Amino acid sequence: MRTTAAVVEATGASFTLRERELDGPGPGEMLVRVAASGICHTDLVCRDQWIPVPLPAVLGHEGAGVVEAVGEGVTKVAPGDRVGMTFDSCGGCRSCLIGKPAYCHRFFEHNFAAPHFFGQSSFATHSIARERNVVKLPDGIAAEVAAPFGCGLQTGAGAVLNTLAAPAGSSIAVFGTGSVGLAAVMAAVVAGCTTIVGVDVMPQRLALARELGATHVVDPTAGDAVDAVRAATGGGADFSLEATGSPEVLRSCVDCLAPLGECGVIGAPAFGTEVSLDVTTILTGGRVVRGVVEGDSVPEIFLPRLMELYLRGRFPADRLMTFYDFDEIERAAHDAETGASVKSVLRMS
Repeated sequence: MRTTAAVVEATGASFTLRERELDGPGPGEMLVRVAASGICHTDLVCRDQWIPVPLPAVLGHEGAGVVEAVGEGVTKVAPGDRVGMTFDSCGGCRSCLIGKPAYCHRFFEHNFAAPHFFGQSSFATHSIARERNVVKLPDGIAAEVAAPFGCGLQTGAGAVLNTLAAPAGSSIAVFGTGSVGLAAVMAAVVAGCTTIVGVDVMPQRLALARELGATHVVDPTAGDAVDAVRAATGGGADFSLEATGSPEVLRSCVDCLAPLGECGVIGAPAFGTEVSLDVTTILTGGRVVRGVVEGDSVPEIFLPRLMELYLRGRFPADRLMTFYDFDEIERAAHDAETGASVKSVLRMS
């Protein structure tokens, strides 16, 4: 069938709308008419080849829409069902079998090297997805709001609720208050963290962090961020999250921790980026530094719970979103890169 897709032809090239031929769904697959797709930092760094993906490519991995047809063996959804699309996984490796699909042994193969980016390539009017990487949408949530839950929102929220499992009364510092960082701030409120510090260089994002529940905000250009976090948390944070992709910021995330504190690394820099850490700081304080992919989410379980929090007004994710028509994808991407929008979301129809 014919579909309209935003194609990236070469490193750093524009998203160009083109008519493409899309095969029907094979076994275990489904055809989804895409209603909306979020633009994620990962889409942009793949366009720029920080993460090497085959080009030309149709990117997009925060899609939502309606199932139009299913392939052989699909029982999870039927034509007419509204679905959100998320990351893909093999389902058979040790990580998948213990309920950790975000650390699938074949994650790169299924999400970055696959013909359908992240099992969806949702910068298009139609997408082929797999049964493993779709979740039925609950009634009451619009597809354009649900779409970004598939990656950025579940990553930030899951880092707090799943990976760090921050308990009530704990403190957390979130470095980078874009969509992932602000999702973490909102999740920290849900978790009952009593000290929530947002760190960013953009005043409007710090103001939004305050509105969404941050108890303190820090602008690193106005003074030492580590000292400010330590002062806000009474000597050091129980948890920190690095959501910028900067190795210098990661160092600050580790240095601001209290003894036995834990730092989650979310931000994605270019492949090969290295960081310098003080071994004594980690060793003598029993501090932990660990990577976080997709918020340690089992999407079928976590995404419905997160969307229910949204529907109950406890996770106001729509506050982050700016909506664009599909043919405005270049402006949407530019606004995401410059910070003019926190979360750019494309409407396909």
